[in-house]
Amino acid sequence: MLLIDNTEKLNDFCKILQKQPFITVDSEFIREHSYYPKLCLIQVAYDGDSAIIDPLSKADLSAFFEVLQNPNIVKVFHSGKQDIEIFYNLTGQTPKNVFDTQIAAMVCGFAENIGYGNLVREITHVDLDKSQRLTDWSLRPLDESQLQYAICDVTYLVDCYKYLKNYMEEHNRTDWADEETCSLCDESAYCIEPEEAWLRVKHNAHSPQFLAALKYLAEWRERRAQKFNTPRSGILKDEVLLNIASACPKTIDDLKHVRNLKGEIANGRLGAEIMEALDKARQNPMPSDVCRADRKQSCNIPNHEQSLAEILKLLLKIKSQESGVIARLIASDEDLRHIILNQPENTHTMQGWRYKIFGQFAEQLCKGKLTISYNPKKKCIEFK
Repeated sequence: MLLIDNTEKLNDFCKILQKQPFITVDSEFIREHSYYPKLCLIQVAYDGDSAIIDPLSKADLSAFFEVLQNPNIVKVFHSGKQDIEIFYNLTGQTPKNVFDTQIAAMVCGFAENIGYGNLVREITHVDLDKSQRLTDWSLRPLDESQLQYAICDVTYLVDCYKYLKNYMEEHNRTDWADEETCSLCDESAYCIEPEEAWLRVKHNAHSPQFLAALKYLAEWRERRAQKFNTPRSGILKDEVLLNIASACPKTIDDLKHVRNLKGEIANGRLGAEIMEALDKARQNPMPSDVCRADRKQSCNIPNHEQSLAEILKLLLKIKSQESGVIARLIASDEDLRHIILNQPENTHTMQGWRYKIFGQFAEQLCKGKLTISYNPKKKCIEFK
């Protein structure tokens, strides 16, 4: 195992990486006390060797970022969303040609959202050491046991990738994971616009006044968190943000009476900024069309269709087992609602491979053209 802590070593290693058909990548980071994750280690392996890159050293990471952008090299992650987010924050780009073993595992019939340790056990029959999982990776120096723990996150990933890739090729499923992977690498998912921060706050109120207050309060909090690199909750928790939006105080004295808001916040700089955000909300009321869209909840299934929904879930479970693909990857509860309400344009389940293994049967069932029965002689489910 090579520990890379300077630019010369990294450049030499990246020359080797540029020649590989695939590399496995993982990272260690901390973000408990910051808005942006702090990158502490980058682990990389290929078929034959591995290395740990120390981003906290003075090494210039440019050569490695070039590797991530090389479309001829497959970059293998396991549940790579957070790793990809880090690289996006550092470079403004997501890696090119990504393979996520958690997504591939669902296509190959492993457990939904299977963890790395369980996947390694299933494929390689190795139980990984988990003793260092709570390590503070920002501390230096790291001892040998910590480094060994970290590098295992990519060395066994090599075998997992080979197995899953071969399985999907043999069963003609290579394209099945593309949609999920494209979503994972969509740069818009990592570009956080403060103006849209309010859309991620869960709430039950939908009045124009409340929504306007929530929008500008959430935008203010997001900008402040980004500017000072501090967690959103370290400024105001969602619960308090919603309480302020609901009360919509007009003065500092009113603000002091908002439930769960600390007095020192109301009296300090944050209190003044909160009032500025609320003033903007009053000057810019939420448009009625936005209010209507916000009120629109997931389409409810009529009471007389509830039994059909249960049968569709059973059909999905059967088809999931038959095809060896995790049910959630085929169709979500929301997809089933759209199928029942005859809204195929709102779901991918009625397209492509999903339609072939499930959608067409769901369609026939909803039209009364499909029956499900159990054959006791053959001990199997049959469709007619």
